[in-house]
Amino acid sequence: MSEIAQPLSQLRLDDWGVIRALGADAASFLHSQLTQDFALLDREHARLAGFCTAKGRLLATMVGWKQGDDEILLALPADTLAATLKRLSMFVLRAKCKLSDASAEFAIHGLLGAPAAPAWTLSRDGDAVDIRLPGEGRALRVQPVGNPAPGGAALTADDWAAAEARAGVAWVRGATVEAFVPQMINFELLGGVNFKKGCYPGQEIVARSQYRGTLKRRLQVFETDAAATVGQEIFHSADPEQPAGVVAGSGLHDGRTVLTAEIKLAALEGGSLHLGHAGGALLQPRPLPYEIPPQD
Repeated sequence: MSEIAQPLSQLRLDDWGVIRALGADAASFLHSQLTQDFALLDREHARLAGFCTAKGRLLATMVGWKQGDDEILLALPADTLAATLKRLSMFVLRAKCKLSDASAEFAIHGLLGAPAAPAWTLSRDGDAVDIRLPGEGRALRVQPVGNPAPGGAALTADDWAAAEARAGVAWVRGATVEAFVPQMINFELLGGVNFKKGCYPGQEIVARSQYRGTLKRRLQVFETDAAATVGQEIFHSADPEQPAGVVAGSGLHDGRTVLTAEIKLAALEGGSLHLGHAGGALLQPRPLPYEIPPQD
């Protein structure tokens, strides 16, 4: 019997793709390169993970899971896939791991109304998987392209993006490559960083940001009446010359734009934030669905 339940609504995510890591060393190789623990990954969970530069800046964000004993799949935004695959391949060296673009083999769907379950838990039906995401009823379904589409009502791309923003989740896209250290988009709060695992590119910078209390920027949720695009700059009313942040994700819900943005924490203490320039559309803060711990 299938462990996968029918959602209330779904959308084919054509702007996502899949990297396959195949071989006896697939898990240990990814463990050495990404921000999460892949050495202890089981078949009932997925991993949120980032791929960083040596300076701790995110080149890509992704979800990884075991498809077979020696096979791990990574789902990620398509506009970062080719560069990520090329750079990861540079570090394989003698590891028994073959990396390839498997996007043509799989269809990725965003689901709303999935059964309640902790984020990053995984359900299976043959070669198809449902991965629970942060936010109420949200999941990714990844299945072979020949499988029937999930049931449920059609979901628009704007509705999906708005639900993602309300969940306080942002992915690195082509316009934001190397824009963020993981904590700047609350990545560690969503389960994307393991601080107990061994070294990976940028690990020292990421750990230093965590333990020295030096974080000055965080992901926040806003609403506005204007359209917003990923990578668009945000300005504070008191400092029209220097951007205070950048849009990380954006969708439309009930006629209003819901967006996530990486913002200077000091810019939240007074004045107002505006899209594009200091006289641009006003951003109205909305609560995050999770707590940001205070810095010492």
